[in-house]
Amino acid sequence: MECDMHEGFIYSLVLSGAQAGSTLSLEQIEKWDPQDGLLWLHLRYRNKKARHWILNSGLPKVESDALLAQDTRPRAVIAGEGILLALRGVNLNPNSAPEDMVAVRIYADKQRIISTCDRELQSVKDVAELILEGNGPATTGDFIVAVCERLTNRKVEFIDKLEEQLSDLEELVVSGNVKDLRTDIAELRRQTVAIRRYLAPQREAFSKMISEQVSLFNDSERLKLRETNDKLIRTIEDLDALRDRANVTQEELLSQQSEQLNKRLYFLSLVSAIFLPLGFLTGLLGVNIGGIPGADNTWAFATFCGILISLVALQMALFYRFKWL
Repeated sequence: MECDMHEGFIYSLVLSGAQAGSTLSLEQIEKWDPQDGLLWLHLRYRNKKARHWILNSGLPKVESDALLAQDTRPRAVIAGEGILLALRGVNLNPNSAPEDMVAVRIYADKQRIISTCDRELQSVKDVAELILEGNGPATTGDFIVAVCERLTNRKVEFIDKLEEQLSDLEELVVSGNVKDLRTDIAELRRQTVAIRRYLAPQREAFSKMISEQVSLFNDSERLKLRETNDKLIRTIEDLDALRDRANVTQEELLSQQSEQLNKRLYFLSLVSAIFLPLGFLTGLLGVNIGGIPGADNTWAFATFCGILISLVALQMALFYRFKWL
């Protein structure tokens, strides 16, 4: 269940307490008390009412500005008793490029969690569904871990698909079926570059949450976050290996295309070498002036054709001897 989208609230869920798993109305949000449980609000930051609510939510200016920022880079900032996160997830929306990653901004403390986005993010939606089913996170730390895990798992799935695509492209290059492969490999390289741009800073954000003594995480949650960070590091390594494989595949493709071009040019050069003397002789004997030998001989044309054939045979023998064929 989602709140009225016209109000800019995508989710307004209680994570703990007697009302855990329930959705609050705008009136209930205004009357909410920290003793009622942990509250999570997920808003569309471009919506005017949502922006107005955030600016008047009592958050410091730095936190409210970060939640409303249009362009963000993954990071983690310790803000007093809370934490400010900017994370990126794979874009799984219809008719969208997965590498056009969706940003989610999160401010969280022990009493409430406020997050914002512009486009739907499947990882956030998964966490919301778990909460509505009564199986979701009940603490701030557990919520952050759940979001980070799902964001990382989506990246792993996307990179696995890229690896499968690259394996197919490599087989086509080896088999010699190189039609349109240049464009496909270039597109795959572009995707790896685009997603790699955000993975490194996201890894740094995870590492900062682990290294800093953030009171929001207990030992178990910190351990889960460390495992998620390790998975992200392996994902980055896989992505770097994928990029290197794509470079090698593209070089092999260019090498094959260059070899094919050289073979065709070589063949054309041989054809030109064969017909060059033939063209010279036929041109010389084709001038319309007196003195052309055999002009009055009925066997002259056949004799001349025999000479041309013999010349071609001599050329072919020489090409074969010099291993040009």
